Amino acid sequence: MAEWLYEAGIGEARAALVDGDTIIEARIEREGAGPRVGAVAQARLVEAGKAPLVALDWPGAPTASLAALPSATSIGAALTVEVTRMALRERGRDKPARVRAAEAGAAIGDGPDLRARIAASGVPVTELRSTDPDRLEQAGWSELIDHVRTGHWPFVGGALWVDATPAMVLIDIDGDGDALALAKAGARAAAGVIRCCDIGGSIGIDFPSLPDRAGRHAIDAAVDAALPQPYERTAVNGFGLMQIIRRRDRPSLIEQVVLDPIATDAALLLRQAERAVGTGALTLTARAGVIERVAAHPAWIATLQNRAGRPAQLIADAAVKGAGHAQ
Repeated sequence: MAEWLYEAGIGEARAALVDGDTIIEARIEREGAGPRVGAVAQARLVEAGKAPLVALDWPGAPTASLAALPSATSIGAALTVEVTRMALRERGRDKPARVRAAEAGAAIGDGPDLRARIAASGVPVTELRSTDPDRLEQAGWSELIDHVRTGHWPFVGGALWVDATPAMVLIDIDGDGDALALAKAGARAAAGVIRCCDIGGSIGIDFPSLPDRAGRHAIDAAVDAALPQPYERTAVNGFGLMQIIRRRDRPSLIEQVVLDPIATDAALLLRQAERAVGTGALTLTARAGVIERVAAHPAWIATLQNRAGRPAQLIADAAVKGAGHAQ
């Protein structure tokens, strides 16, 4: 039976919807990512016109794009707004959060966190501690993060190459053998990656070219059978391309992992450190950027020491690759 596995990690909460030992969906929520969808905040109008902007009364005073600016609102006016899309990071640029005017009397506060959202799905939730068996790892958490990093997702008979561009996420299906069989298997695999990583916005899937209409219709049906609604899509065209549009109100796992590698490795290092066995000082060794990220958050180090029952020390080593190691 499917269940959510949830970890309140240090600096990052993570959850995986698993069926047996297979991860179906994976989600992370990082500390300091900004107001969540559903958050209600005070704001000040800083730019009007066709693309109005507000400055949120939030740590760091982030800006947000405002939909439907109330008439006769002047620069500097105070507003109460609700977040409808979180801030997004894209290659070469960032997109601010998107907000709208909040309903009268709306209470100021952040939106539902990851724990609340998975609970609202109705699927049972199991909370994991660092002293419990590592069920996330048993289900393939580290392997999943590696697939996200490299963009390479093997499946029986072929592989996907996934790349998040500023315009859309592109999924290329690569392999040999019968084109229709490869396209069907690739359709299932692509739908699985889209769901697993919560990819939203515009998505392009490049299938092997299929000259006959019946084959292309079979691919359309394969995607529809494997990818849960809601979404819109085109039919596969004669060049093998399908476009899918999904709601995008939070960053996908691909955006979080690939576009912020320092945060990704810092979270992996802290996760490893929580589970390190031994006595004496707990030593975390990684490249300078990762160590600096951890060192900038004394509360993370204090939480780690409390959970591990050991003092922690940080060592920067340029020769260490990836997330580093803790022992």
